[in-house]
Order: sequence, then C-alpha cells, then structure tokens
Amino acid sequence: MTSETPFSRQNLDYIEKLLEDYQSDPASVPDDWRAYFTKLGLNGDLFRLAPSFDPAPLFGATGGAASGVDQALLQHRVDEMVRTFRVRGHLSATVNPLEETEFRGELELAAFGISPSEADLPIFTRNLPGPDQTTARKLHARLKDTYCGSIGIELMHITDLQLRDWFFRRLEVSGNRRRLNRPDQIRILRRLTAASLFEEFIQKKYLGAKSFSLEGAESLIPLLDLAIEKVADQGVTEIIFGMAHRGRLNVLANILGKSPRDLFGEFEGKSFNENGSGDVKYHQGFSSNVQTSGGEVHLALAFNPSHLEIVS
Repeated sequence: MTSETPFSRQNLDYIEKLLEDYQSDPASVPDDWRAYFTKLGLNGDLFRLAPSFDPAPLFGATGGAASGVDQALLQHRVDEMVRTFRVRGHLSATVNPLEETEFRGELELAAFGISPSEADLPIFTRNLPGPDQTTARKLHARLKDTYCGSIGIELMHITDLQLRDWFFRRLEVSGNRRRLNRPDQIRILRRLTAASLFEEFIQKKYLGAKSFSLEGAESLIPLLDLAIEKVADQGVTEIIFGMAHRGRLNVLANILGKSPRDLFGEFEGKSFNENGSGDVKYHQGFSSNVQTSGGEVHLALAFNPSHLEIVS
C-alpha cells in the first residue's frame, strides 16, 4: 500500500469491511492491507470511516480537519477539475488580441464544489505530472496558467494515450511556458526582426506585386530556426519542407539562405525559369546546407506548383 492508492467513495464499503475483518482477525485480510492497518496504529480499537468524532483518515490526508470521506470527495472534485481544464480550458485562452477573453465560470474553484476552507487542504496529484501533493488552490492556478494563457490547448481528442500523456507531461510541468536564456532570446529577436524587415521591404519596394506575405505569422521563422537546431542536436542531417505560397519567400531567405538578390530579381523579372509561369518565384524549390550547433544539416524546400498534393 502506498499514499497513491486510488481510494474513492466507490470502494469505501469494501475498505470498511476489510477493516472490520482486520479488527476481528488480522490474519483474515491480505498481507498488504494488514500491514497498512497496522501502520495506522489501530490496536484493535473500533474504527469506522464516519464523520463522527473525527477519526484518523484512511486516505493519508494531513494538515486538515477533513475526515476520510470528506477527503475522498475533495479528491474526486479535484480530479474533475483537472479533466474540465483539459477539455474546456482552451475556451478561456487569451488567443484574440483584439478583445479581452472572459474566464469561464465553469472553471472557477467554486464550480467544482470546492469551498474556500477546502482550497488549502492537501490533495494528491496522482493524475498529474509534477509534485505528488499540493492544494486545490495551487493546482487551480497552475491549470489556469497552462490552459488559459496565450496558447489554447486541445488534446483530449487524441486516442493514443501514450502520446496524449506525453503532451500532458510536457505542458503541465512547465505551465506551457519555455524558459529561454538570454542567447536564445536574442536569437529569436534577430529572426523576428529579419522576417519583419523582409516583408516590409517587399511591400514598399514592390507595391502591388503578389508576395503572399508572412505578415502576422513572422513567428514561423524563429520557430523553424529553433526546430532545426533541436533536431540537429538529435542527429538529423536532412530536412525536406513542403509548404504553400504564404510565407514561402521569407522561409527561402531567412531559413534556407536563398540570396535576397535572386529573390528580388524575380520580382523585377531579371531572373526566372524559362519553363515556368509569371509567378514562378512562388513555385520554385531550393536546397542548401546550414550549420547548426549539432552539425551541418541539408535543407530542401520542395517545388510547389500550386497544389500541395503534388508536393506529397
């Protein structure tokens, strides 16, 4: 028996019957239960799981006045809170910068029947990564940070339990935030700046020309940059990209390293593929070798003749 044993109201009668048998004849119960009851120090005294006289709880709770039944009920409500945040938390995420997102009442502590006096009692986090024990109030704040921040998360539709648990461990331990050191922060800023300046130059220099701008999604550039660095550290030596028109030119210039002179020449009609169409600059592929901290990686952007199925 361990403190993580999943006690609940459903098996309460069974546990009480085991306790009665133990008090009548300790040898009549399984070894693990006999060791557990002995550890409680009952010494043959009558012991029932009931709210009267506030007996020592079977559920391992400490630091509060709740009985075993109350503790089990609180634990059930906490488990329900975790599931609700995983299913509905994204609906309160602040993903729209143009309007303030209202935190849904169904996600408040009170909505789960957890009173202010219960919010600071110890509860187990057996279904969550991280520390084994916390309080409902601290757990609520942690779930709110994870699921209701500036990134909405929907995972409960994933049928692969191993994959889904992997996501939970990654997101809930970190609060859905990655701690960046200063060199990483500077690198991201430089990548964002390069992406923004590239789009601004095209908009001003080639006014009215089709560019399928990346504006509003410039974070794609530092994201790809960090992803390439990460997989290179894991031994990847070649990456093949398939992507649509939007942002393609920015990726060519700032990720694959295609010469901006060549790209701008295509806008001005100075360089083009004689077998292509007038907007061939959005269809062309490109390849290059880039140096990462994990070694050299070959990058290849597949040709895209307007239909992504052909890329596949």
